[in-house]
Amino acid sequence: MDPADRRSRLADAGLYLCVGARPDLESLLDAVLPAGVTIVQLREKDGDDDLRRRAGAVMRRAADRHDVLFVVNDDPALAVELGADGVHVGQDDTSPEAARSIVGPDVVIGRSTHAVDEVDRAQHEDCDYFAVGPVSATPTKPGRDGIGLEPIRHAARVGTKPWYVTGGMTPETAGPILDAGARGLVVVRGLTEAADPADVARRMATMIAYRRALDATAG
Repeated sequence: MDPADRRSRLADAGLYLCVGARPDLESLLDAVLPAGVTIVQLREKDGDDDLRRRAGAVMRRAADRHDVLFVVNDDPALAVELGADGVHVGQDDTSPEAARSIVGPDVVIGRSTHAVDEVDRAQHEDCDYFAVGPVSATPTKPGRDGIGLEPIRHAARVGTKPWYVTGGMTPETAGPILDAGARGLVVVRGLTEAADPADVARRMATMIAYRRALDATAG
C-alpha cells in the first residue's frame, strides 16, 4: 500500500481483526477481509520469531490482495521487516515515540488504552490511532478486568484520532458499544472462533456503517 494512503485508509477503517498463526490463516483472511474487515493485526504471543515471520508473510500477502491495512503487534522491528502498514504498542510495550524511531514516518502507530487518563494521553502521543478496552474481561487479555463503558463514552467526547473498542466484540455485544459512541471495533474470537466468520464480519461491518451513517445524517 502507498504510504501516503495509509492514514486516509485508517480514518475510514471500522472492523479490525487481531489473529495469530493458525493452519487455516490464509483461508480465514480470504473469507473475512472481503466481507468487511479493514485492518488485520498479527498478534502472536506464544510462537517464536520464525512462526511470526511466516504468519506475517501470509497476512501481508492477504492484505495486499484485499487492499486492507496490515499491522504488527508489539514489535516495530518485525513490522519493518514484514513491510507492515502499522505497528501497535501497549502501555507496557515500546512507547509510540520509540516505535516511531524504528518504523519511520510512513508507518502508522496504534496505542492501547485502558482508562480515561490513557485515552487523554493518547491524544498527544505520537500515535495515529488508539484502542480502548477491554470493555469486558476476555481470555485474550488475561489478568485484565473489563473497563466498562465510561472510557468509551469519554473517547467519543475527546477523541481526535481514529479509535477502536476491544473486549468480547460480537454482533450480539456490539450494540451497546456503538450506542456509547464507538465507530470502530476490534474483534478476535468473534471471528476466529465463528462457524461462519465471513457472515459475522459482514454483520459487524454493517452495524458500524449504519452507525456512521446516522452520525453523518445527524451532522
